Amino acid sequence: MKDYIIVIGGGLAGCESAYQIAKRGINVKLYEMKPSVFSPAHSNSNLAEIVCSNSFKSNAITNACGLLKEELRRLDSLLIRCADETSVPAGQALAVDREKFSDLVTSEINKLDNVEIIREEFNKEIDDNCITVIATGPLTSEKMEKQILKLTGKDKLYFYDAVAPIIDKSSINMDIAFYGDRYGRQGDNSYINLPFTKEEYQKFYDALINAEVVNLHEFEKKEIFEGCMPIEVMAKRGEDTIRFGPLKPVGFIDPRTNVRPYAIVQLRQDNEAGTLYNMVGFQTNLKFGEQKRVFSMIPGLENAEFVKYGVMHRNTYINSPSLLNNTFNLKNKPNIFFAGQITGVEGYVESIASGLSAGINATKIYNNDVPMIFSDETVIGALSKYISSPNKRFQPMNANFGILPPLEEKIKDKQERYKKQAERSLKSINKF
Repeated sequence: MKDYIIVIGGGLAGCESAYQIAKRGINVKLYEMKPSVFSPAHSNSNLAEIVCSNSFKSNAITNACGLLKEELRRLDSLLIRCADETSVPAGQALAVDREKFSDLVTSEINKLDNVEIIREEFNKEIDDNCITVIATGPLTSEKMEKQILKLTGKDKLYFYDAVAPIIDKSSINMDIAFYGDRYGRQGDNSYINLPFTKEEYQKFYDALINAEVVNLHEFEKKEIFEGCMPIEVMAKRGEDTIRFGPLKPVGFIDPRTNVRPYAIVQLRQDNEAGTLYNMVGFQTNLKFGEQKRVFSMIPGLENAEFVKYGVMHRNTYINSPSLLNNTFNLKNKPNIFFAGQITGVEGYVESIASGLSAGINATKIYNNDVPMIFSDETVIGALSKYISSPNKRFQPMNANFGILPPLEEKIKDKQERYKKQAERSLKSINKF
C-alpha cells in the first residue's frame, strides 16, 4: 500500500477529507484541477469555492442542518471552523464572506506539512491498492466520469434533474388524506392520496401556473428539460394536462364522499421507516417559498412540513445505496471512498459531513483499524445510513429530522420534539 492517501477534488468535501487525514499524521496528495481547468460554475483558484448561496443555513440545533453543524464542531471540522471565523451577520443563520472563507480554507490546508496540493486534473488510473477519496462534486469532469463508471461497474451516472419535494408524514392531515394505490394495487401504506374537489383544483392550478421559478444556468437547461418535465411547465400546457397526467383520479374513491375526486395527488413512501413521503410527479423548478405556498394548497398539506423542496440543477451522483457502505467506501473496493454531493448528500454542510466521515474512515483503512460508524441518532450518522440503505428510488438528501429514528416518547410540539432529538444526538456524538 502507498504511504499516502489521494484526495481528488478541492471543494468542501475534499478539503475536509484532506484535513481529517492529515491531522491523523498521514500524507495526503490533494488534486484540484483549478486553475488549469474550470467547471462551468467555478471562477476562482481557491480551494473550497462557494458557487451558490453564501448561507450554511440555521445555527439552531432545533434545525437539522444547525444540529449537523454542531455535531461537526464537536468532531473538529476544519470547514465549519473556517465558516464560523468568516461569518457575516445573518440572524440565526451561519452565512459567510465567501471570498474570506475560501481564502481561509486554502490557507489552512497550505499550512499542513503533510498535504501536497497538486494543481492539475487527475488523469491517472485510480489504483485499487491506493486509498483514494473521490470528491469531485456535482460538475465532475468527463474524464473523471469515465473513471467512476469503470470503478462502479455502471454504464451511467445519475443526473439530478428535476426532483419532487419530500414531506414529513407526521405533518400530513390524515383526516383528508387516505392510503392506497390506484384500483387498490400495492395497498398498505406505500401511497398516501390527497383528493381535490373541482373548486380546490382550479384554485391550486391558477396558483401553480403563476408561481415564480428559479433561473437555471445556461449549461443546465438543455440537460434538465430533455430528462423530465417540471409540473409547472406541464400545467401551462392546459388546465386538464396534469389532471390527465400525474394528478389523474382514475381508480380512486374518496372515502369521505364515496365518489371519485376531481383530481388527486399521490405521495409515495420515500424511506424504509415510512416517515418521509415524496410528491409523485411533482418535479419542479419553483422557488422554495413558492413551493411552500402553492403545494400547501393541496388538500391535506395545509400544514405540511417540507423536509426537502424540489430542485432542478445539474448534479452528477452515483447510485450510493447499491455501491457504498455507510462509511462512504465502495462495498466491493473498500480502499476507494466517495465524498460530497456525488454520494447523494445535498448541501454545503452535508457535503462537509460526508468528507469528514470519508476522511476519518480512509485513515481507519490505512491503519487496518475498525471503521467509525456514527449512530443514526445523529444527523451525520442518519445521512450515512440514508445514502447506503436499499432504495429503489434513491435521490439526494439534505439534513432533516425525518431521517432520524423517532423518540421513544411521543411529543406533539414540533420544536420540543426536535430539541429532544438534538439532545439525544449530541449526547451520542460526544462519545466520538
